Amino acid sequence: MPNSVHSLSTSGLTPKNQIQCWTDALTELCGQFDVDPLEASSLEGRVNYTTVSRLKLCQIEVSQHRIAHPVSRAKAGEHPYVKILFQTYGVSHFEQNGHRIELMPGDCLAYDVSCPHTIISPSLTRHEVVIVPTELLQERGFHLAKLPACKVSARTGTGRIAHDFMHAAFGEAPKLSPHTALGVADTLIDLLLLPLREAGTAFDRGGPVALYERAQAFIHDHLRDPDLSIDQISKALGCTKRYLHMLFSDRGMTVSDYIWRARLLNCRQELETQGGKTITDVAFSWGFSSSSHFSRVFRNYFGIAPSSLHKAQNGSQSPVSISSDTSVPRPA
Repeated sequence: MPNSVHSLSTSGLTPKNQIQCWTDALTELCGQFDVDPLEASSLEGRVNYTTVSRLKLCQIEVSQHRIAHPVSRAKAGEHPYVKILFQTYGVSHFEQNGHRIELMPGDCLAYDVSCPHTIISPSLTRHEVVIVPTELLQERGFHLAKLPACKVSARTGTGRIAHDFMHAAFGEAPKLSPHTALGVADTLIDLLLLPLREAGTAFDRGGPVALYERAQAFIHDHLRDPDLSIDQISKALGCTKRYLHMLFSDRGMTVSDYIWRARLLNCRQELETQGGKTITDVAFSWGFSSSSHFSRVFRNYFGIAPSSLHKAQNGSQSPVSISSDTSVPRPA
């Protein structure tokens, strides 16, 4: 069932109930905060919010106020979110870990909600916010320990693209099927991370390159396991299968392509150097479960039958040179 847009307003409430209403709204969205209207006699706030898969998208307008997530509320695991905040009107002052960041219209701020922080808005402000569960970022290779807040521009470049997509996703959210919403959410997260990567933020301490190298290492360590699978690799690396596929497709291959190519190269090396093993022994030792399947993909990849190499090795002939063709065979 597609998600609807929910609305909440403090208009018409008593000042005391306005603060309670706004506190309850923040609690429902991302955790408990202290709310202070500063010296104003009332807190006029309005929020529209919806969900796209596991993301929460919000449009917030509120009069002068201060919200705080103090140390006393900072319990481990209580606020497992990262906020991506787009300032669209007014000025806000963000403080966290001794750092103060001024937000103007067109600025974008990413920060860890679980870490104590304060946001002061001395007059009317409007924000568009994406609330992202931290585990969705960890699945993409981002390590969030002691994440510093990061401000980037949403006026131009990838920041503007991310904001425009987020704005469009909010408007279309009620029309999305659950399956489509999942794809939109994945795309939105990837777009939101682009300006952060460009800014060199510590958000990306793991990063796609490091994760790809870890995937390579895991594959080679488990290459002899006939049950090696994409599920097993993604679980070990703590990332989604979709993100794992993307890491390899960016380099012109699938995860399966990489696994089978690595196995074939190891099989060829053994056939050329260890004449005491049979072809079936070699194939089975590197994760193949069928000698006929092995022979077929070996011939497709190298342009020569494994039996030819085996005979050459046992007959003390010179090994056949490896073909320069780097295309990857498709296992049946």
